Amino acid sequence: MATRHLKVFALLGCALFAGAALQAADTPPTTLHKVDGHWTAWDPPTPPEGANVHIVVPGDTFWDLARTNLNNPYLWPQLWEKNQYVRDAHWIYPGDPLILDLQVAPPTTVGATGDEGTEDVTGGMDDGSAGEPVIAADATGPFPGVAPAGKGSVPVPLGTQDDIYCSGYIGAPDEAFGYSVIGSEYDVLSPQLKNPVYGQVEGIFGTVDAVKYKLTTGDIVYLDGGRAAGLSPGMLFTAVAGGRIVRHPVSNEALGRQYNYTGRVRVLSVQEESAIAEIVQSCDGISVGMRLKPFEQEPIPLARRGLVRPTTEPATVEELSTAAVIVSSPVELVSLGQDHVVFIDRGEDDEVLPGDIFTIYRMNRPAAPPVVLGELAVLSVQAHTAVAKILESRYPVYVGDRLERK
Repeated sequence: MATRHLKVFALLGCALFAGAALQAADTPPTTLHKVDGHWTAWDPPTPPEGANVHIVVPGDTFWDLARTNLNNPYLWPQLWEKNQYVRDAHWIYPGDPLILDLQVAPPTTVGATGDEGTEDVTGGMDDGSAGEPVIAADATGPFPGVAPAGKGSVPVPLGTQDDIYCSGYIGAPDEAFGYSVIGSEYDVLSPQLKNPVYGQVEGIFGTVDAVKYKLTTGDIVYLDGGRAAGLSPGMLFTAVAGGRIVRHPVSNEALGRQYNYTGRVRVLSVQEESAIAEIVQSCDGISVGMRLKPFEQEPIPLARRGLVRPTTEPATVEELSTAAVIVSSPVELVSLGQDHVVFIDRGEDDEVLPGDIFTIYRMNRPAAPPVVLGELAVLSVQAHTAVAKILESRYPVYVGDRLERK
């Protein structure tokens, strides 16, 4: 998945920045002061004695530090949470101390115990600390706005497991998959009758002998690969249903095919050329013929929720002319709103990360300013597209609405 970096830039002397900032951090902190011989916008505390401290050097990012110290870059919010004096994760300064004393449990092997309820993909931590979280100053933008429910300084999950694992992605129109579901136990559970004229075996209700079309959690299915194809017991796969070709609502160019996730299966046993598997998660039901791709565990992104962009301070038409766009939704709804999942036309190669938050706009009639509709958060990214969840909406949201990163 994504390996996009949070850009962090060294400030030298009189706030000279090296490099170009991310869109998400186009407006860096403007008030700098000198602390222990280095320039910073924050007020780093003195680390406690014996703490595992890393002194920021040019080029450091929370993303890379989480990869190095936690073996998972997606856990960068845990480092941010531990160092709450940093008000904006896009800006850390050479010389600032970062405490790395984190005790993050190794990721649970999903379904390994047969208890789906134990799955934890939030990257939770237990550092043994107690008491109320330190309240950080809001750093969401220059404009006042309406505070969303639950607004605070502590990073909160931006979605749920189902938002990620029951969504999908936009991929190549002819994407190849290694395996597929070729049958289920229900295919032969219908009583069988032999046609006396043709000698064919037919189900009691006709030639279709399956009694369940959409298979759900606990159902047994058969896969078209076995030991010879590299399958082994315990392997997890996501079931994928191929959909329509998605065309960009503004340019009308083909973006790719929409693939929807329909559930997850675990291999129970393998034969030389086939395998038996159990459905361990069902979204909209898994059907015979659906393709399978290796399951990839993704943490639920965390972020500090800020103020929603006020309706009186929208972006300009020029700023939104080349902005990101909502291009589709997994459920193919025309009218979308809060808590709906959508696909957008920006991804990893466009410097978009899980956890990024965008303001949603509707382009207005000529000479009128764009209308602020709400905001959404990115949950998962591909190369040039991403899955996002609408966090708030004042009005219905449609495919084609524009997005501006906060």
